Amino acid sequence: MCAARMTVPLTPTGHRRAGRAVGVLSVALVAGLLAGCTAEPAPSPTPTPVATTTPTPTETADPAPEQVSEATTADEALPFFADVVAAVWGTDQRFQGRAYIDGLTQAGFDKSAMEVTFDESTVGNPAESIQFSVRWGEECLVGQVGPSTGDPVVAVMPGLATGRCLIGDTRPIDW
Repeated sequence: MCAARMTVPLTPTGHRRAGRAVGVLSVALVAGLLAGCTAEPAPSPTPTPVATTTPTPTETADPAPEQVSEATTADEALPFFADVVAAVWGTDQRFQGRAYIDGLTQAGFDKSAMEVTFDESTVGNPAESIQFSVRWGEECLVGQVGPSTGDPVVAVMPGLATGRCLIGDTRPIDW
C-alpha cells in the first residue's frame, strides 16, 4: 500500500485552495511514488494549516516536542519543519532554496539528509516553485514554495526506494 499524508494551507473558506496546492505538489512528487503503489486506495489527506495556530478553549492541541531532536517520527517533526518554512517564507529570501536549507539546519535538522531543487529554470528564469526535503527514517518532510504555489505547502511523504525524497534533479548542498 502507498499512502501520503499531506499538510496544506487552508483559506478561511476551507478546502478550496487546498486542492490546488495539493495538485502542484502532487505533480512533482506523487507521479514517481505511484509506480510502487498497490491497487489499494490511499487514505484521504488531512489538511491542516502550515502556520501554528492557537487553539480555542474547545480545541485541544497535541503537545509538540520542545525541540526537533526530540521528535521520533516525521509526523512529530512536521510542526518544526512547518515553522521554519513559514519563518523563511516571511523574509525577502522566500524564493531561495538555500534559505530553507540554512533555516532547517539552524533548527536542528540533519543537513546531510536534505535535498533542494534549483532556484532557476534551465534557461535562467526564476523557478515557478522550489522543493526541499529532509529524509526522516523511511519518510520525508517535503516543502514547496514559489510563485506558482501560493502559500507554502509542507507534507510528510513516503521516502523513495532510492533513499531520496525528491524526484528529478536537485542541486548539491555544498555550503
